[in-house]
Amino acid sequence: MQETTREWHLAERPQGEPDTDCFELQETDIPEPTTGELLVRVNYLSVDPYMRGRMREGESYAKPWEVGDVLKGGIVGEVVTSNSDQYSEGDLVTGEGRWGEYSILDADDVAPVDPSVADLPAYLGTLGMPGRTAYFGLLEVGEPKPGETVVVSGAAGAVGSVVGQIAKLNGCRVVGFAGSDEKIEWLTEDLGFDAAINYKSTDEYDEALSEAAPDGVDVYFDNVGGPITDAVFPKLNLDGRVAVCGQIAHYNDETVPTGPRKLPQIIAPRARVQGLLVSDYASRFGKASEQLGAWVASGELTHRETIVDGIISYQSQFQVRYDLMAAASIVAVVPVAILVVVAQEKIVSGLTSGALKE
Repeated sequence: MQETTREWHLAERPQGEPDTDCFELQETDIPEPTTGELLVRVNYLSVDPYMRGRMREGESYAKPWEVGDVLKGGIVGEVVTSNSDQYSEGDLVTGEGRWGEYSILDADDVAPVDPSVADLPAYLGTLGMPGRTAYFGLLEVGEPKPGETVVVSGAAGAVGSVVGQIAKLNGCRVVGFAGSDEKIEWLTEDLGFDAAINYKSTDEYDEALSEAAPDGVDVYFDNVGGPITDAVFPKLNLDGRVAVCGQIAHYNDETVPTGPRKLPQIIAPRARVQGLLVSDYASRFGKASEQLGAWVASGELTHRETIVDGIISYQSQFQVRYDLMAAASIVAVVPVAILVVVAQEKIVSGLTSGALKE
């Protein structure tokens, strides 16, 4: 086994959109696991939109990184050394690890990966944090009922695509917003969405939404914020529910725009607007993972990844990552030699060299 590992660190805090000066690739010795720990060779590592917030100073639901800190995210990898009775050399696991080739993980903080259920990248998408976010956010916060209309922003992303499919499994009409005709086709033809709106091909979101959701909106799963959310609020039905998962339209803003105030729009329908953090449901992750796995195994829940092959390189690493931070509801998976972007939203920042393959 090699003696050193390469890791990506935060070199400086971004001002607005991140650039290449914000990240630095460093080489360091591979540490030895202590009692209860595992040394894991990273096969896939996730790039999640919340990471943009961790690059910023100030309090947030996720602790900010300090300048010089190694980046961290969800990983899937193989145990190469185990100091725990729970796992053996060769086992596949998933957890939160360092953004590099090897990572030390506490055995109590990882979960086993079963490649017979789904391929490895799925455990950082549909069967990982994004899938659990969709599961609890829709079912616990959105509380969809059969026959209701569910609207999802960032619908082609890792969270949004699962939200829409679960809503369909619950007998709802589902409308999604996405950013290309290819994504619209994927949502409607492959995932079973009843309608989808390309927000890049029209500025008339109100008109498009009236056509796609003629009976109004009962549940809105918001990954994006901005003008799409502004258009949805006036369409909320009586007792409508809004699950606020993300606001990616604003993640690179240095100042938060006030814009038109939309709260009066929720008075008449007595709508409920609730933020959500998947970590609040940690004690029930097992239940969610079991159900998501069953849906994937039965073919009722579909997932798709975009894969980039190549060794880690500084410039192209940044290019995918930068695009990610500007996109709506995207998860990328970055292994030592492969980058997988889970679902179909625009990529804006990245970490590996090679060709992008759909």
